[in-house]
Amino acid sequence: MTLSDPRFISLNQWLNHYFSYDVTPVLISGDASFRRYFRITTADASFIAADSPPALVPIAPFIALSKAYSAVGLTVPKVIAADEKQGFMLLSDLGDIQLLSVLTPENVSDYYRSALALLPQIAAVVESTCPETGLIQSLPLYDEVLVRRELHIFTEWLLGTHLQLSLNEVEVQLLNQSFDILVDNALSQPKVGMHRDFHSRNLMLQGKTLSVIDFQDAVIGPVTYDAVSLLRDCYISWPQTLVADLMAQHYQQTLAQGFIPVDTPFSQYQRWFDLMGLQRHIKAVGIFARLHYRDNKPAYMADIPLTLTYIVDTAMAYPELAPLAQWLQARVLPAFDVVHSKVETDQ
Repeated sequence: MTLSDPRFISLNQWLNHYFSYDVTPVLISGDASFRRYFRITTADASFIAADSPPALVPIAPFIALSKAYSAVGLTVPKVIAADEKQGFMLLSDLGDIQLLSVLTPENVSDYYRSALALLPQIAAVVESTCPETGLIQSLPLYDEVLVRRELHIFTEWLLGTHLQLSLNEVEVQLLNQSFDILVDNALSQPKVGMHRDFHSRNLMLQGKTLSVIDFQDAVIGPVTYDAVSLLRDCYISWPQTLVADLMAQHYQQTLAQGFIPVDTPFSQYQRWFDLMGLQRHIKAVGIFARLHYRDNKPAYMADIPLTLTYIVDTAMAYPELAPLAQWLQARVLPAFDVVHSKVETDQ
């Protein structure tokens, strides 16, 4: 970003008009999309300005979900002003302390229990009000088309673009069969309102209050999706004993809230949870590669090794997916190591 950036100039003009005096937006971050965020500090308050190119990331879903999440008691950024045509928003400032930055082995259990306690409120949000028309509309459904599209990000961007692997017919069949199992698992679960990116980088900490951000892609989808996103975070790993304990809490929570049938055994829930995490992690490593090659955001490549470890470990625990794990170990992990070593050598 430079002072000649046309969108920055337009954002600055919009902000100056709102405040009736000149302000100085300071870039604080971009994210995994095309949005950028700036902090504006005035004499008595601070705000966040969001720049979201409307052709790429429309702001209407964010505005609608902000209202819907706030209505069920979640702490989220308040939309103070917005220009949907230009893709600008002025938001309340929730600070800059991501939950990830404060987690330690001593406090992670308490923080994660607090985070899991937010999921019933998120699950309750299955519709929102369109800011343009005022009409109430259901959230999009996390359906088979969407699940398969996400899984094939892995095939296209990690296997193809990054590793440049040419798959034979047997390998293609293995992936298709494995993906079918994961799609069936996702579609067979009870459906609730789903944040879709509920993890330690999208939870902000203000004192002891957890705030929720990056919710604009919320859908109606599998009951375990948000819990596994948190407990098997692509950005940090915790001991399996801790994860199992917290998983059991979420199982009891979903039973108590009536989100799953009362006769659902824990073994069924755990299968839903494990395979949901596997599907999400396969998608994630593909997205990390896409962010690098398409969007010039290489930092996410550092998160691929941990995520691949999750994939192999989880797939190996299920006989019908063990062939996928074995293939990843024999074909993908060595190729990833070769490419990674070459990149380090070139640098």
